[in-house]
Amino acid sequence: MILKASLNDSRILAQMAIKIWDNDSVEELEQEFNEFAVNSDMASFIKYVDKKPVGFSNVSIRYDYVEGCETSPVGYLEGIYVEDCYRNNNFARDLVEACEVWVKSKGIKEFASDCELTNLDSLAFHLAIGFSEANRIICFKKDI
Repeated sequence: MILKASLNDSRILAQMAIKIWDNDSVEELEQEFNEFAVNSDMASFIKYVDKKPVGFSNVSIRYDYVEGCETSPVGYLEGIYVEDCYRNNNFARDLVEACEVWVKSKGIKEFASDCELTNLDSLAFHLAIGFSEANRIICFKKDI
């Protein structure tokens, strides 16, 4: 079962998210999930198996330019995670589909995502569920 997350789910989401975004604290992630719960341009979805949360996805609506897209706004997959022992069951695909349904319900025609150049597992996953690669970039910064 996949359910749209509410404000009450932010801690559950943060406890899973810390496993992929370990530069943040659980408390910081919980605040981010609070924003997803109350902002009408954002949503999180939780996959449950036997009432246990085993994965999540985050989606937002982006109004700025999104690489490779021709329309605006665009639905954007902000994050996806499935616990290791529940992978290879199409749960991540199902979570992305929940995001796509949510985006389509808002009248949006394009859906995008990204991953690090070195994250070959994420690249393979995106390609396997129907994304096509739009571009590759390397971002730069410097302190001034």
